[in-house]
Amino acid sequence: MPIRLDPEESETTALFDLVGDLAGQHVLEIGCGDGRLTWRYADQAASVIALDPNPDDITLAIKNRPLRLQGRVEFKLGTIHELAASLASAVQPPGFDMAILSWSL
Repeated sequence: MPIRLDPEESETTALFDLVGDLAGQHVLEIGCGDGRLTWRYADQAASVIALDPNPDDITLAIKNRPLRLQGRVEFKLGTIHELAASLASAVQPPGFDMAILSWSL
């Protein structure tokens, strides 16, 4: 039997209690892992860049990304420092309305 993480949706409830409405928001998720949390909020966000340094987790997240989120959620392999360096050299870097760090500290 598979293990269900957070079957009572406590983590999701706490997230929405903290951030409120994500409609139209551009979100940076740091430490997204396999996308477990991403799928819980991404339907509401305008866009998500989800970042993780573990290539196996990013591969799994991309594989499991729901079709409805293909154009809205982008997974990137790397650290926040690497992302910051690449954005610094971008002609028009994306802006973010909020950053989510769950289990990343």
